[in-house]
Amino acid sequence: MFSVITSSPEQTWEIGRMLGKLLAAGDTVCLYGDLGSGKTNFAYGIARGLDVREQYITSPTFTFVNEYQGRVPLYHLDLYRLKGPDELENIGFDEYIESDGVTVIEWAERVEDELPVEHLSVYLSAVDEKSRELGFLAEGERYAKLVEELKQELDRTKPSTR
Repeated sequence: MFSVITSSPEQTWEIGRMLGKLLAAGDTVCLYGDLGSGKTNFAYGIARGLDVREQYITSPTFTFVNEYQGRVPLYHLDLYRLKGPDELENIGFDEYIESDGVTVIEWAERVEDELPVEHLSVYLSAVDEKSRELGFLAEGERYAKLVEELKQELDRTKPSTR
C-alpha cells in the first residue's frame, strides 16, 4: 500500500483532483474511513479532476447517489445508511459500477462482497484536526498503473509521502 499525509483539506482535495485527472470511464474508487476522515473532501477533489463544474459536491447520505457531469459522468455513492443488500438493487448499484462513468463509493466496506474484483481502495484516517493519511491499495492491473501514475505526479509536487 502507498500512503500520503496531507496537512489541510485543500491538500486532500488536490490529491483527489490529481487522481480524478487519471480516472476513466468504468473506474471504481472505494473510500474507507471513519466519520470525519475526509472521504467527501477527497470525492470533491476527484470531481474537480473529472472537470465537474458544480461548485458543491456533497455526500449523498440521504439519497445514496449523486450524479455529476464532467468529462465523464461521476456517480458518487454514500452507503452509510444502507440497511441491506436489497437496497443495492433499488439504487441501481450494478448499473453504476458497470457504467460509462467513474463510480466513487463512500463506506465501501458495507458492500465488500458486491464490489468489482478490480478497483482502487483509498483508506482515509485522521492524523489530527487538519491532517489526513490517505492509503491507496490497487486491486488489478489498471489500478496498479493508476497508483504508479499518481505517485509520479505526487513526486513532482512533493507533498509528504511514505
